[in-house]
Amino acid sequence: MKKRNAAIGGAAFLMATSAIGPGFLTQTSVFTEALLTNFGFVILISVVIDICVQLNIWRVITMSGFAAQDLANQLLPGLGVLLAFLIAAGGLVFNIGNIGGTGLGLEVLTGMDTRYGALISCLIALGVFGYRKAGSLMDIFTRVLGLLMILLTLYIAFSAHPPIGEAVYRSFWPATTDTLKIVTLVGGTVGGYISFAGAHRLLEAGIKGKENRQQVSASAVRGILLTSLMRFVLFLAVLGVVWQGVHLDPANPLASAFRMAAGKMGYLFFGVVMWSAAITSVVGASYTSISFWKTLHPYIAQHERWMVSGFIIASTVLFLVNPHPVKLLIFAGAANGFILPLSLVVILIIATKKRLLNGYHHPVWMQVLGWLVVLAMSWMSVLAVRDSFFK
Repeated sequence: MKKRNAAIGGAAFLMATSAIGPGFLTQTSVFTEALLTNFGFVILISVVIDICVQLNIWRVITMSGFAAQDLANQLLPGLGVLLAFLIAAGGLVFNIGNIGGTGLGLEVLTGMDTRYGALISCLIALGVFGYRKAGSLMDIFTRVLGLLMILLTLYIAFSAHPPIGEAVYRSFWPATTDTLKIVTLVGGTVGGYISFAGAHRLLEAGIKGKENRQQVSASAVRGILLTSLMRFVLFLAVLGVVWQGVHLDPANPLASAFRMAAGKMGYLFFGVVMWSAAITSVVGASYTSISFWKTLHPYIAQHERWMVSGFIIASTVLFLVNPHPVKLLIFAGAANGFILPLSLVVILIIATKKRLLNGYHHPVWMQVLGWLVVLAMSWMSVLAVRDSFFK
């Protein structure tokens, strides 16, 4: 029972820390400076969408007992391969930025070159998956560093003295908003590989079937709430700085916000938060991306650890070739926001096929919410493209 509960909690933290990476930190900082208190509304809308997405995806996967790509292949041969390709490609783009974030974090803390920091972090991530009980170690690793990130950012938020009342008010009644930012935020939180990370972890731990549906739903919601807590605390930390008229350094917006809020200590805290966010996202992105391929060919399943290690090494090499991925991080969130409706449509269609769900009946209200998210995300994606190219 203790091991089972640890896996359920670990799945929530794996999902949350997979989402909270360098792209998450960069997007939140840049968007807070652009929208100020109105960004709270974007966060709130994204939380509602994220919960609808996660409840549908986690429930369908764990109730069926099959990974997403296997379900998709059973629905339409070849569809699972396409889904696996899209998820892995998006995961790789994110992971390049994740590796860069680890290097940046260690550079702040030790002064070493970013490339050396990335290489050291690569070795640490390889060590996690090289451990005999990699799943259990991954759960502990993401849980400890996830809590550390939240606590340090909370300190910065208190130090920055943000206008909390105005932020709360504008979270429900914004003066302005931005559809592209909503798409990017949702894509960076539950787009691509992130929305499947916790569900696949639960499957690996043997937590599936109708008897576990309440625990699965609770874990999915907990993962989103943890992610949203970090997002809102980070929003307040950056808001407190930019509310005073300070402009963030475009080369490293979050570092400048932390330094302005708490001086040298704030800058060091940024290093810890950045490294923690990046290394846990490296673990989450690598594990989940390969989990989409291991059931498609027996060789991949037999050599899963080597495949995960290869994914981490490839991400590191690609970062060393292009060590300035700030724009790539924001693009990755937006791109995954476009992928999300497609993957969610596949899950929702599967939800109507009882033969694939072992007799489980997926609640109608979840399906309705899921289709509303598909329509909303598709509509916002079209608006985002229009605003980006035809203004």
